[in-house]
Amino acid sequence: MITPAFELSQDPDFLTIIIKIPYARASEFDVYFEGEDFKFYAKPYFLRLTLPGRIVEDGREKASYNTDKGTFTIQLPKEIPGQYFEGLDMLTSLLAPKKLRAAKPLVEEIAASAQLSEEEEEEFDWEIEQTPYKETAESTLQQQYCYGFGNLRSAVFQRLQDELSDVIDIKDPDRVPVDERRRKRLAAEAAKFDPDHYLADFFEDEAIQHVLKYKPWWVDAHKKKMALQEESHQEHDRQTFVVFSEEEREQLRKFKNKSHLLDKRARHHVYLSLIDILLAYCYEICVNEGDKNVESSWNVRKLSATLCWLESFTSIHDVLVSFGRRVLCYPLHRHFRLVTRAIDDAVMILQLGKGAVLKCLLDIHKIFRENDPSYILNDLFITDYCVWIQKTKSKKLAALAESLQKATLTKSHIGLELEELEAAAVLVQEEESKLKAAGTVSKQQLPSSESETSDSEESSSTSSSETEGSDSDERESSTSEDGKINSLQGALQEERTAPLIDCNGLRQDTNTSMFEVSDEKSKVSLQSTSVPGKLIEELEKQMHTAIRLSEQPEGLATASCVVSQQQENCASEPDGFSKDAVGKGNFLEVSSKKNPLLFLCSTNEEED
Repeated sequence: MITPAFELSQDPDFLTIIIKIPYARASEFDVYFEGEDFKFYAKPYFLRLTLPGRIVEDGREKASYNTDKGTFTIQLPKEIPGQYFEGLDMLTSLLAPKKLRAAKPLVEEIAASAQLSEEEEEEFDWEIEQTPYKETAESTLQQQYCYGFGNLRSAVFQRLQDELSDVIDIKDPDRVPVDERRRKRLAAEAAKFDPDHYLADFFEDEAIQHVLKYKPWWVDAHKKKMALQEESHQEHDRQTFVVFSEEEREQLRKFKNKSHLLDKRARHHVYLSLIDILLAYCYEICVNEGDKNVESSWNVRKLSATLCWLESFTSIHDVLVSFGRRVLCYPLHRHFRLVTRAIDDAVMILQLGKGAVLKCLLDIHKIFRENDPSYILNDLFITDYCVWIQKTKSKKLAALAESLQKATLTKSHIGLELEELEAAAVLVQEEESKLKAAGTVSKQQLPSSESETSDSEESSSTSSSETEGSDSDERESSTSEDGKINSLQGALQEERTAPLIDCNGLRQDTNTSMFEVSDEKSKVSLQSTSVPGKLIEELEKQMHTAIRLSEQPEGLATASCVVSQQQENCASEPDGFSKDAVGKGNFLEVSSKKNPLLFLCSTNEEED
């Protein structure tokens, strides 16, 4: 027989059941309902439901079949009009037989008196083989510790230790007690914590702020629920705000219904572990903005100490501290704001009721189912949670949400010295900003000092130019005075009528041509120099006066050679002259170096 796909809805007076039976013979079907029982049969489909409320057959029931969609719709009147049937989306619970809905102890004592009488009648064999007693050390006893949903599993990882080493962080959990698991977990988290990574996300939080803006589906559903409660001042059905997809309904039908025998301590542990798993799931949805990737299964199981370290919590505060530490140690985004956001999301999910919790668990089940080897976590935890949550009372979840909402978690509770790290980083940042500001001020002062330097240079250049002008005037006056003195000396020497002696010490009768040639050379060289023009004109006047002499005494000839040599030196080194004149204000100095042009001219004249 095939269990068909189905869904239930209700209004104040009727319960509506929609059954999908494609390719069935609609002409042959049977429907039976009485009290809380409902049965439907249309070959090859069979459906049996145990309803959360009572229905009655009073002539108002209706049934219809849609041949295009292959759906059979049945409307059944409620025994008490206006009664609300809770848990119509809990398909696995609805499929359970009525006798299994109330779990009974797995071990019961039946007919104890009869068994006792049989034991009394049976004779005891005294001739059994006996062996001496040997005391066994406690260290040799291999005690196995439990884990999984409600700590009902053991000896699972002994056979699969090699394959499941990537799923959980603890090695050989069957021989590690709960306290030691916690100590090892805290040590691993302390070793994994990276202050640089945390501070980088703390100061550069653009990506964190972006993901925090994402709103998952339960945010809108929670707003609608709160708005309706404020309007009517009464609780509404939490399941009406949660819609299951067809894939999720199919998965619910595949679950095998079973009852879990849990004592008070085990139930407490189950509720706390549920919070831990939901927190990890909320973080995954937030940072990936609802999309799944290859790291989704890693994020969920790594952030949940229940799944990764098989942890057993004793209080909600311990759950929050463990989750906060793991968020700041393992994933890509490590920010305390993500921790508080996940807590707020978990509160909203619990306030929406078991329908929202079941939808999240089904999504986790799908993530682990599609990842190898994380599927083992479905067998240990998630599948049992999906079946168990459907039978949980909504009041329990509401009380759990209230306790989680009242719980507080601060950075000091994490135990990683977060506040001290942030304070030290802020101080360093302030020092860097001060140094940066000081550097900016010094850079701004540099251009102003440079401008002041340029102004001083301009003023010094102006004063130097004025000094050059005054020096040139002094040189002109001194040159005119020297010209007068030289003319007087020439007149005195002319009276002596001494023969002209050249620079080589040879006597010549007429040297007019030599002086003319030297005069022409001097004109060319003087024109190419940068010596002030007035000084050059005075020197030319001196040369013309010397050239007009037909015969000069020996001393005068030597003086004329010196004058010609002085003109050549001025032409070949103008820069040195102007620099010396400008810098020191000195007159022209007579060089002891002989002028080769004069020698060349005199030699050529002798040959002629």
